Amino acid sequence: MTRFCFRAGSLLLVACLCWLMSATLLVRAVEPSEMLTDPALEARARGLSKELRCMVCQNQSIDDSEAPLAHDLRVLVRERLKSGDSDGQVLEYLVSRYGEFVLLRPRLSWHTVALWGLPPAILLIGIVTIVVVVRRRRNEAQAGTANLSPAEEAKLSELLRGEG
Repeated sequence: MTRFCFRAGSLLLVACLCWLMSATLLVRAVEPSEMLTDPALEARARGLSKELRCMVCQNQSIDDSEAPLAHDLRVLVRERLKSGDSDGQVLEYLVSRYGEFVLLRPRLSWHTVALWGLPPAILLIGIVTIVVVVRRRRNEAQAGTANLSPAEEAKLSELLRGEG
């Protein structure tokens, strides 16, 4: 019984340690020195930071990244907000400076049509290909039995019944 309690206790300890370690991963990379004193501006800055891609990490927002460039972009976003820019103006400024790639969710425009349209197109092509292949195989299977002579059909039915 004590052995079971020891195992249960150690499992609980390991689970708690894993939870604590995962909780620390949720801490954002935003440093206290970057934060604005105005809570409304800071909330806007955090919202914008979550929409912007770290140009070094590429699959992280600048809000999550600890890269020096991400730090510089977070500071730039906060400076633009303090100077009175709207969220749209901040995004436009960064897009004009770094290109559409800086946005984690690029806008739908003529030069991003392939980015937005290719995945559904490939999925549709795959579905159509599967349907065509299945129909062809089904037709070939039906055509294969239709080409048998009467003697071959009789022999086949005997074999299927287990008489041959």
